[in-house]
Amino acid sequence: MTTVAELLRGSPLPSLETRILLTHVLGWRRTELITRDSEPLDTAAVERYRTLEARRADGEPIAQLVGVREFFGLEFEVTPDVLIPRPETELLVETALAHIETIAAPRVLDLGTGSGAIAIAIASARDDAHVWAVDRSQAALDVAQRNAAKLLDAARAGGALTFVHSDWTQALDPSLRFHAIVSNPPYIADDDPHLEQGDLRFEPRGALTDEADGLAAIRAIIESAPFLLVQNGALWLEHGYDQAADVRALLAARGFTGVQSKTDIAGIERISGGIFTA
Repeated sequence: MTTVAELLRGSPLPSLETRILLTHVLGWRRTELITRDSEPLDTAAVERYRTLEARRADGEPIAQLVGVREFFGLEFEVTPDVLIPRPETELLVETALAHIETIAAPRVLDLGTGSGAIAIAIASARDDAHVWAVDRSQAALDVAQRNAAKLLDAARAGGALTFVHSDWTQALDPSLRFHAIVSNPPYIADDDPHLEQGDLRFEPRGALTDEADGLAAIRAIIESAPFLLVQNGALWLEHGYDQAADVRALLAARGFTGVQSKTDIAGIERISGGIFTA
């Protein structure tokens, strides 16, 4: 009979990935992979692991294989219909939370919510925040709604998240005004070779590229945001490693003040934003 120790020794994957897949398949804690490493495993479990191992070896993302990814201390459901939440995007959440820190019952809009990671993280950290989450993909919204139901207190002061099926702001009530708008839009140019590499091959193309120069969605959001912001409301956008200067220029041209970029944990200018005072 096959054991955990044998699977770890024989796997072509990095040991961390092997352990993640094994805990998923076996339903064990990480420590059990050590304390029970010589225990014979059920044949069906070994076969399930081998299937996932082969899929990972072919490049399929770990998050999709196990169906979850941790973000901002919360465990989100992940499917091929949504972008996999990434650590660098936590900067967008932290920046939005800092902006609304002194505002009672703030209203926050997340454009292109995907799995709901940004919107739900903000709502989880600020119990009184009223949060809207928008996506043009109904399949993505379905995932986000499941995540919200699982991760947020049904009795939170800010109420349930408002999910809107919309191409950016088009279907939003035009009378709404927000204290902060955040977005991690598709910002990869359509001819970028990275789209055919690594995890990106398995994620929804529409969440990665605008099928243009990588700034089309960002331009659309910056253009429409002032109509939805309160006085001194903030807009913050995630963007590519080489797009910060362009995004700052777009924000300034649209009348935003205090325009700046912030660096992520790798030292890359990852998000840019500003305040709308007009």
